[in-house]
Amino acid sequence: MAVKKVAVIMGSDSDFPTVSAAIKRLKAFEIPVEVHVMSAHRTPHAAAAFAGDAVKNGFGVIIAAAGKAAHLGGVLAAHTTLPVIGIPVKSSTLDGLDALLATVQMPSGIPVATVAIDGADNAAILAAQMLALSDESLAAKLVEMKQQMADGVAKKDAAIQEKVAEL
Repeated sequence: MAVKKVAVIMGSDSDFPTVSAAIKRLKAFEIPVEVHVMSAHRTPHAAAAFAGDAVKNGFGVIIAAAGKAAHLGGVLAAHTTLPVIGIPVKSSTLDGLDALLATVQMPSGIPVATVAIDGADNAAILAAQMLALSDESLAAKLVEMKQQMADGVAKKDAAIQEKVAEL
């Protein structure tokens, strides 16, 4: 069975620098990814249609990145049963706090898993973890990533121990 696709939907093309980290991570995991610009406010029908057709179009997770009012994740989640992961995007207005609150404060029945402000890499990892529940190959890639992170910390610790010994 092929890995399901992940959709990365951004509310504006200005969000691309933020979401590019998620796209890179998904590609590194060899997860098929589609990227689109859709607005909860300017193209609500397109966003609703995309989310409504996402299951039949082979998606397994939707990542929604938006700043300011950040209603995109909620609009997409309202029209699908797929997991939706929100990335609140930092804006000049309130440093992303407005987007964080708008993304995380969903009404009962419309969950949007929310990562940190500008947390695109974690959104991609979370999407991979969701897909890995039914994909052993992807699960193994996640285990390998965690081991690489642990190895990196161990190397940094060894370097610090050498510096401490020199004091």
